[in-house]
Amino acid sequence: MISLSPLDQERFGIAIARCDHVTPANIEETLEYCRAERVRMLIARCPISEIGTAQKLEAEGGRLMDTLIHYERALSPDVTLEHACEVAIRPFRPSDEDAVRTIAQESFRGYAGHYHADPRLDPALVAEIYPSWAVRSCRSSDVADQVLVADDGDVAGFATLRMNDRHRGEGVLFAVGERARGRGIYRAFMVEGMRWCIGRGADRMVVSTQLTNGVVQNVWIGLGFTPTSAFYTFHVWFSRDSHDSA
Repeated sequence: MISLSPLDQERFGIAIARCDHVTPANIEETLEYCRAERVRMLIARCPISEIGTAQKLEAEGGRLMDTLIHYERALSPDVTLEHACEVAIRPFRPSDEDAVRTIAQESFRGYAGHYHADPRLDPALVAEIYPSWAVRSCRSSDVADQVLVADDGDVAGFATLRMNDRHRGEGVLFAVGERARGRGIYRAFMVEGMRWCIGRGADRMVVSTQLTNGVVQNVWIGLGFTPTSAFYTFHVWFSRDSHDSA
């Protein structure tokens, strides 16, 4: 469950590993892997119920960077899905890419994600993470299976979707431009995302965000989503000396 993160390593120029589900059963293996691979930074997520694991990560020098909360709802072909947004929601076109990037830059400026919270990471490099993610979603089916845009004559927002398996779809990355907020576009993206998941045969849809992002959670709850799990995100920095002594 732990591996090196090529994308993070390319972005920041250091050895970075990720483990998205650290537990008492794998924490020692995770830390040993980092020492053996001479990892400089570990991005580690553990369930908020695993207080002992969180404390162990803190004892190893880990610092809490964010708390991620997951929501989920059941889907079926006969479910009634409606929204009142008058802005057209349509599939992405290649000509939309520059607008998607610009909206991602605008929307995630100063975002409270785990990269943004780490003072040891270059803020200029961190600022490019979400715009890069949005563009890669437009270009590669390895990142997203579908990208939707809100079109009011210009691109007003975007939403990226993927199938995690044949039963479960996910709404991954959403953003609405500042000029277009307050028009119901985000809710429309969620409804259209659910329709897309149903069309792909999914019987569940999942979404996640920072615990502090109450605005989108209110939309999800209004659409019948319920919280299912939450994870702490730690960054553990390893000194070169600690590798030499391991």
